[in-house]
Amino acid sequence: MRRFILRYLLPRIIQYLTLIVVGITVTYIIPRLTPTDPVEAQISTMMSMGSSVDPASIEAMRTALTDLYGLSGSPVEQYFTFWGRLLRGDLGPSLDNFPTPVSKMIGQALPYTLRLLVPAVIISFVFGNFFGALSSYYPENAAFKIIEVLGQVVRSIPYYIVAVVLLVVFSYFIPLFPFSGAYPIGTRPDWSSPQFILTYLEHAILPAATLVLVGFGGWFVGMKSLTSNIISEDYVVYAETAGLSKNRILVHYIMRTAILPQFTALAMVLGTVFSGALIMEVVFGYPGIGSLAIRAIYSNDYSMIMGITIYSIIGVATAVFIMDLLYPLFDPRVRYQ
Repeated sequence: MRRFILRYLLPRIIQYLTLIVVGITVTYIIPRLTPTDPVEAQISTMMSMGSSVDPASIEAMRTALTDLYGLSGSPVEQYFTFWGRLLRGDLGPSLDNFPTPVSKMIGQALPYTLRLLVPAVIISFVFGNFFGALSSYYPENAAFKIIEVLGQVVRSIPYYIVAVVLLVVFSYFIPLFPFSGAYPIGTRPDWSSPQFILTYLEHAILPAATLVLVGFGGWFVGMKSLTSNIISEDYVVYAETAGLSKNRILVHYIMRTAILPQFTALAMVLGTVFSGALIMEVVFGYPGIGSLAIRAIYSNDYSMIMGITIYSIIGVATAVFIMDLLYPLFDPRVRYQ
């Protein structure tokens, strides 16, 4: 156990924490290089609404807002104040929805993104690898050839183009699914209601299909390439000459070996998949992190932009960290050392 902690777990924890600290520090610095001053922007917004405030009150408001946004003191003091608030879960107020806390708004939007992202990643990973292995092992099958062509085409198309095509085809020309949103306008979310859940699933089909299609193409092509090399290995040829069934050879000898690099690739592409999910949400008007981010960018709400970026860094880094810890369970050649 001590060897495991010192030689395997501890270095990865240090790497994980370093990645988060560096990423969040960069996220902290970049907004402060922009010309937008959240304090003055908030005061200007209030004044533009017709508020008549005397200069003393404006100055008091400026002081209060400066403290609220953590902009008081020297740059070093602001940096440590920022970390102190971050560790308490305080990301400050949203500039566009003042004084609503950023963490509260992200907490409301994040579940919608995760309910799309997690099932879509799992489905595309499982089916993409499964059909990729079948296509490689049965190269003469016409159905697998068609799937391969479709996979090659879809994997090279950006998420937003696939989303637009699905939206136009299945919401406009063939109106099978809702046009946008996660539920009809005016509906109050009630997760205890089966009718609301069915309505939500109906709205989620096209956004989820976008992620699944693009992800499926990538996993399919990658798995086929890996299995094509493994098929000619000596142990596979020996299993075939020993009279083992094709299904057993495919599952226990080919797929079991080829799937290992795919788990590594899964950890590496999580950031790309997450960014694709955000873009897809904007296309479908889905009330997740992506829609929240685009509104924050348009309104120069740098507190919200910084909060979403921090959540993204922590989420992706944590997923990669977990995959790194679990990898030896999938690959017996890797040991906790």
